[in-house]
Amino acid sequence: MELLTNTNWLEHFNYRDLFIIVAVIIAILLIRTLFLWSAKKLPKYYDATRSIVNWFTFYGLILFVLSYFSNADWMFMNLFTVGKVKVTLFLIIVAVLIISLASRISKIFTSFLLPTIYNRYNLDKGMRFTFDRIIHYSIMIIAIMISLTTVGINLSALTVFAGIISVGIGFGLQNIASNFISGIILLFERPIKVGDRVIVDDIIGDVEKINMRATIIKTLNNEHIIVPNSYFLEEKVVNRSFADPRLRLVIPIGVAYGTDVEKVRELLLQVAEQESEVSPVVLKTPEPFVNFVGFGESSLDFELFVWIADPNQFIVIKSNLNFRINSILTENNIEIPFPQRDLHIKSMHRTVTENFDAYK
Repeated sequence: MELLTNTNWLEHFNYRDLFIIVAVIIAILLIRTLFLWSAKKLPKYYDATRSIVNWFTFYGLILFVLSYFSNADWMFMNLFTVGKVKVTLFLIIVAVLIISLASRISKIFTSFLLPTIYNRYNLDKGMRFTFDRIIHYSIMIIAIMISLTTVGINLSALTVFAGIISVGIGFGLQNIASNFISGIILLFERPIKVGDRVIVDDIIGDVEKINMRATIIKTLNNEHIIVPNSYFLEEKVVNRSFADPRLRLVIPIGVAYGTDVEKVRELLLQVAEQESEVSPVVLKTPEPFVNFVGFGESSLDFELFVWIADPNQFIVIKSNLNFRINSILTENNIEIPFPQRDLHIKSMHRTVTENFDAYK
């Protein structure tokens, strides 16, 4: 890369033009402020209006600069050379304009056009995110290729640059490259997807975003965990929403010895029935089931199996069932025992006397 050797290019710059362009920029910004102030009177449309105004402001400024200085010598003066390509300020501005415009187009597609298609075909949240990422990456790659071609860089010349990058990956970027490729695999193979409830290192959370390098998981405590993408392909991850979102909830219960076990089964099934009437997430098919686990040290052990349709409601439904079980067992005078230990203490005086008699 050869840098520009002519350091006197500023001498060609007309400071009258600088004054004009600054004045125009200030005027455009004032008009933008006026529009945003007026939009506050319609708060329902403020966000959309602000986005449109910002869009027109940014591209309006760039197009004004390009058109006003379209005949200026300094705009087309060689700044540096890449191979045989002479890069000018004009080409750089055009390249930036193409890439930023592509980013805006991608946002318009993913925010306004694609949701209509998603709703029509009832696509889930994870599939929507996958399509959004694929379309965004595709648009940005095409924009970068167009911008490089506009600047005049031959894409075939990038093979040398690609070779340098591959060497860098071999020496120090293996982890980044692995996570990037893993992210692409996650988007296509979809072992996890946005909206899934997963368990990572005994921490329960929801997949919020799958980025190029890492996946963001939001825990039940509203904390965010950043997990490298390669983790989901190399380690064991529990996905409660994969394929079938239904989840079996197990409630362990222990009752005192001597309790009528048939009565216990009847009451537990009654609890499941009552909860299903107020919580649609509790399924009646498969039917709730009471498992007589066995005979514990201090209790007769049971398990209530209940199926729920949404794993995100796991904690809420489990808590509701525990409240109902405690209430119904209390109403029917069924004791929930706790472990007990009997401690036997012998009299020290008696022990000493017995030992002395034995000695004699």
